[in-house]
Amino acid sequence: MIQIRHAHLRDAAVIAEFNQAMAQETEDKQLPAETINAGVERMLADSTLGFYLVAQAPGNDNLAGCLGITTEWSDWRNGLFWWIQSVYVPPEFRGQGVFSALYKHVKGLATSDEEVCGIRLYAEKQNQQALRTYFRLGMIETEYRLLEELF
Repeated sequence: MIQIRHAHLRDAAVIAEFNQAMAQETEDKQLPAETINAGVERMLADSTLGFYLVAQAPGNDNLAGCLGITTEWSDWRNGLFWWIQSVYVPPEFRGQGVFSALYKHVKGLATSDEEVCGIRLYAEKQNQQALRTYFRLGMIETEYRLLEELF
């Protein structure tokens, strides 16, 4: 059975490595190590920015996956959306229910918090395997498009 826990500062290096691997796999992007390490450590040190959850398989000291949660205030709903970000499961742990366990844990935490009105995530359009997983877990595709301007 996969164990889920809140990440600790000692997990920062592995989470940063996972983020770099995810960016490389899904977007063919290389994240600068200094930036991603500082970003992970900052969120772990400042709970107002969000939190990370990590998964561990029984009898294995290596992390089997992780995800981050950040929040967005919705005045329309008078509540917080939890955004799932930085999802990664190393290849050797894929297909073993790691993300499903992480998602179920997030959902349990979110539904027990009266401030949370929903869970959201963004996914690469071409990542069909991930999309199938998200749909299977009960998520739906919205009518919104994600737009951004980076600085």
